[in-house]
Order: sequence, then C-alpha cells, then structure tokens
Amino acid sequence: MSSDAHANARTPEEVVQYKDKMERDIYAAISKPNWKFWAALALAVTCVGIGAVSWATQIIRGLGVTGLMNPVGWGVYITDFVFWVGIAHSGTLISAILYLFRAKFRSRFNRAAEAMTIFAVLTAGLFPLIHLGRVWLFYWLLPYPNQRYLWVNFRSPLVWDVFAVSTYLTVSAVFWYVGLIPDLAIARRIKSGIQKKIYGIASLGWTGTFKEWQHYNQLYKFLAALATPLVLSVHSVVSWDFAMAVVYGWHTTIFAPYFVAGAIFSGCAMVITLMVPIRNIFSLEEYITIDDFEKLAKLLMFTGLVVSYAYMIELALAYYSGNVYEQQQFEYRLFGDYAWAYWTMILCNVISPLTLFYRPARRSLMFLWILSIPINIGMWFERFNIIVISLAKDFDPYAFGYYTPSIVEWGITIGSFGWFFMYFLIFTKTLPVLSVTELKEEVEH
Repeated sequence: MSSDAHANARTPEEVVQYKDKMERDIYAAISKPNWKFWAALALAVTCVGIGAVSWATQIIRGLGVTGLMNPVGWGVYITDFVFWVGIAHSGTLISAILYLFRAKFRSRFNRAAEAMTIFAVLTAGLFPLIHLGRVWLFYWLLPYPNQRYLWVNFRSPLVWDVFAVSTYLTVSAVFWYVGLIPDLAIARRIKSGIQKKIYGIASLGWTGTFKEWQHYNQLYKFLAALATPLVLSVHSVVSWDFAMAVVYGWHTTIFAPYFVAGAIFSGCAMVITLMVPIRNIFSLEEYITIDDFEKLAKLLMFTGLVVSYAYMIELALAYYSGNVYEQQQFEYRLFGDYAWAYWTMILCNVISPLTLFYRPARRSLMFLWILSIPINIGMWFERFNIIVISLAKDFDPYAFGYYTPSIVEWGITIGSFGWFFMYFLIFTKTLPVLSVTELKEEVEH
C-alpha cells in the first residue's frame, strides 16, 4: 500500500504512528553496515585501484600508452567525460523540474538522484585532467592573472566546459544540501554520541519552526528554478565542444537538444539501476511502489523516443545537406569499420526501450533493472560513435585511421565506475536515501 493510501485509511493517531514507522524504516538504512555493504565497497575500491594504477602508468610513461593516434586525438577519455556529465543530468531533472511541476513520484527518487548528480560530476571532472596527460598543468585552463602573460582562449568550448560544469556542480551541491537540512535534524534526534554532534552541525540548528519552513520553501523553490536551466545549458555547452568544430559528423545545430535528450535518457536509466537494488536491500517496498517505478519508466520511454528521433534527424540532415563528406561520414558509421559500435547503440537505445510500451514490462522491477544496463551501455557507445568515428575518417584518405583503446584506457574507465559507486555506497550509509520530510508532508496532506 502506498503512503498516501495508507494515510487515508487510518485515524489521525494512526497516521502519526505511521509517520514514526516511516522514519524508523528509512533511517534504519544508515545503521551499522553489514557484510554485503563491505563486499560491494571492496569491489568498488578495487576498481578505483585499477584506475589509479592505470593513471599512474600513463603519468609515468606518457600518453603513448593510450590508443590515441593521428587523426583520433579524442578517444575513450572524452567519451567517458560526456557520458558521466550526461548521467549527472537526471538528478536535476527529477529534483528541480519535477518539483516545479509538483510530480509526487519525485520524492521517491530525488535524494538518490541528487547524490548521483554530485558524484557523476565529480567523476566527469577527472577526465579532462586525465586527457591532458600532464595533469599537474591543469591550472592553465583557469583564467587568472599570472607572470607568464598566459590567458585562456574564451572562444574555446573547452574553456566553456570549465565554467559550465563547475557552476552545475556548485548549484547541484547547494540544492542537494538544502533539501537535506530537515532530514539531518531528524538524524540528529535519532543518533547519539559523535554522530549526533556531526548531524547537529550539518543541520545548522534546524528546529522546524514556521519561520524556518517558510524560508526553506522559498529557498528550495528558488534553487529549483535556478537549477532547471542548467539541465539545458550544461550539456548544450558540452555538445558545442563538437558542434563548434568543422569536422563532419559534428558540425550540426541539432547537437545541443540531441545531447540534452540523451543525457536525461541515460540519467533516468542510471536512477533505475541504483534504486531497484536500494529498494530491495533497505526494505523500502512500502515507500517506493511499483507505480512510482512505472512513472519513471514512462519518462525513460519518452526520452528514448526523443533520442531515436534525433538519430533519424541526424541521418536526414546528412542526406539533405548534399555534402559528399557528410554523407560519406554517416555511410561509414553504418557500414564501415565501426559499424559494430553503431548498431550496438541502435539496439540498446532504439530497439530495447520500445519494450516499455508493454505495461507489464514497465511494472516489472527485474525487467526495468536489466533494461537500464544496456541503455547505459548504448549511451556510452553513442558518445563513442560521435567522437571516434568522425575523427577516424577525416577529409582526405591520408588522414584515415583506426583507433583501438588500450588496456590503460579501459582500466581508467573501470576506475571511474568504481569511483562513482564508491561514493554512492558511502552516501547510502551516511544519509537517508529518501526524503523523509517530503514523504511525511504527502501523508499529512
């Protein structure tokens, strides 16, 4: 039974008891970790270790250990960067946009999605540094007065990325933290010892007075309105890394909405990947219902259709352009050396989401979880196809090449997933994975 139905079927006294039970059930997740948590954390840390060793190898031996070559100067690292920035977008979508539209199912996923946003941006931010090779010179990207009379090129989309991603991280972190404050106050009341002191400091002395709630609601609405344009702006800026170039396959005006739709699509899939196990492991079936997952699946299906439409428009633009280079570029994607990567993307991103038109599929958590994995794989290949294939076949035959990622690049990619899941596992044991105050408010109304 959902929380709303449960509340409507009870007397006021029983509603109070139910809210207390909800509080205990959700905060039970941040109790002492069991062996399953330590096993999962050990696996994530192992993956981080693989990535760290691979990165250390690259720093010591140079970028020659990668598969990067002429003309493919961007490879797996930039693919990973765009992928993780895309994963970060669903947090803002679910939290900010759905909050402004008063979508009730948002409260079941917003806390984990917001955390996912922070950790995905932190992961994405590593890859421009890794791709530099000489990571200790990363500060050259930052605009600051210096004695060498060097200044960044503000006409470069790579510099725009620095501002866009850092702004997105800052606003998302503030939005996440503000939403946590009332729940941190509840944790302060429940916990004891050093944990009580830490949660007390983090809750900023919250007491739940009418004045505090009034200011809280105003601030939260303002941050939601501020964060919403970032969903469009940040990944649009990332798409301009490519669209501002003259490389065929990149130089198109569709890239900004195309990248935004793909980011939301992959982010929704990652939310399902994370929340289905969390619901089961922490016994939150009473608060995250099948109906909630079905609504999220509908959002996944809609964005999947938008992405499929973008794929068709991309081919149509190449055909109607009348440009022989553009046409040959897309023929190469479909039938060339990397055709296996293109058709993998089509299978994962176009064909598999169509199964969500079948209602029992949308209401099967096992099916949704299994489906979310190939969707994320397909979205990674989408970025790989855009970046690598366009570079691999340049204007003249002498500039053609075949890029093969090295074991170092795959090791760093594995490390990025370990880095992301390590943070998320720590989050599940330190902060409530559901917004208790929002769920209580639903029950109250």
